[in-house]
Amino acid sequence: MEKSEFKFLTVEYIDNESNLQVALIRLNRPQVLNALNTELMCELAYLLEKIDTNLAVGCTVITGNEKAFAAGADIKEMAELNSVEIYLKDQFACWDRIRKIKKPIIAAVNGYALGGGCELAMLCDMIIASEDAKFGQPEINLGIIPGAGGTQRLTKAIGKAKAMEMILTGRYYTAQELFNAGLITRVVPAQQCLNEAISLAKEISQKPSIAIRLAKESILKSFDTTIEDGIEYERKCFYYLFSTEDKTEGMKAFVEKRKPNWKHK
Repeated sequence: MEKSEFKFLTVEYIDNESNLQVALIRLNRPQVLNALNTELMCELAYLLEKIDTNLAVGCTVITGNEKAFAAGADIKEMAELNSVEIYLKDQFACWDRIRKIKKPIIAAVNGYALGGGCELAMLCDMIIASEDAKFGQPEINLGIIPGAGGTQRLTKAIGKAKAMEMILTGRYYTAQELFNAGLITRVVPAQQCLNEAISLAKEISQKPSIAIRLAKESILKSFDTTIEDGIEYERKCFYYLFSTEDKTEGMKAFVEKRKPNWKHK
């Protein structure tokens, strides 16, 4: 493993036998339960963009600690701002950069994922949650609403009725409740959460990376377009992959009944 330090993050690059590495990012503001201030989010956007151009990495896992993935936004940072000031600050610019990351991102959630923490987990492509994790969008209790995609991603994931209840009450939900509602990929014992997420990331990193990226893009496209436009986009990605070395290798390996040797080209 290789390590490098940021102010509010740590990152490790985990070897994956002969396949692409997994990047493991830990949110690191334990004294405030990993509250998401602007500096942390900008560090995270920068690091994810750097990983996105690193050809040795196939997938990223983001986690916190045993107490919290992230217990929300840093309220102290916003408490004195008026509407003009927070608009000019462009509060969510770094979030928009993360939304454009092409490689898959898995959230490994222990403890609290509240407010911005829940929105960050939903900004990831998959969520592995521990049995004791608690999710919520309690912004209503502060006189505001979610602003980093909570009303949109949550509604698309679990439906209008459940999203209305969750956001309008500010209530906390267990990982099992939200797994049943369709938000979470897998619920596991707390001590297995991170290892399960890394194992999934390693499995994904064994697949051809260009096809993985285009599959992610096509799935996300379904959230912001009609089914007709989405299918057209999917088809273009499908056709494009026929120009890759990995398509040739994958089909040849299938015919020859052997394991493919991906080139990620």
